[in-house]
Amino acid sequence: MIKKEHIRVAICVGICLLVGFIAAVATQSSVHSWYIALEKPVFTPPNWLFGPVWTVLYIMMGVAAAMVWNKGFYHKWVKTALYHFGIQLILNALWSVIFFGLKSPLPALLCIVILFLVLLPTVKWFKLVDPRAAYLLLPYLVWVAYAAALNFEIWRLN
Repeated sequence: MIKKEHIRVAICVGICLLVGFIAAVATQSSVHSWYIALEKPVFTPPNWLFGPVWTVLYIMMGVAAAMVWNKGFYHKWVKTALYHFGIQLILNALWSVIFFGLKSPLPALLCIVILFLVLLPTVKWFKLVDPRAAYLLLPYLVWVAYAAALNFEIWRLN
């Protein structure tokens, strides 16, 4: 028999990967044309790296969200943590749509700054509920900060 906890992991990872798929679709619309033509900073990673990194991060995010959910949705801290998580997940998908889909680095920069600012209390709430879940979000937090710096430099250079 599959435990409820495992079902929640599957649901949360599935939702995060779905957001990743939406972001990938938005990205594919211009990554091989518009994005290639942009001037980029020296710290830009190779294009092939983004897919694997984001996939691992989405899986870690899903596992972290499930760990929080498994503490009991009736708990106020759990609801607050997952509310913040949901908002940042929407902002995550929105960034790709704005940056790649709309080809708009400045509005995307504003979006990713807001994403980072929402992600900070998300990590805090996750830590209150389950510190292990918060630790799973730390690589994502670092990657978002890096992506924001990259976004800023692309906007500045172009």
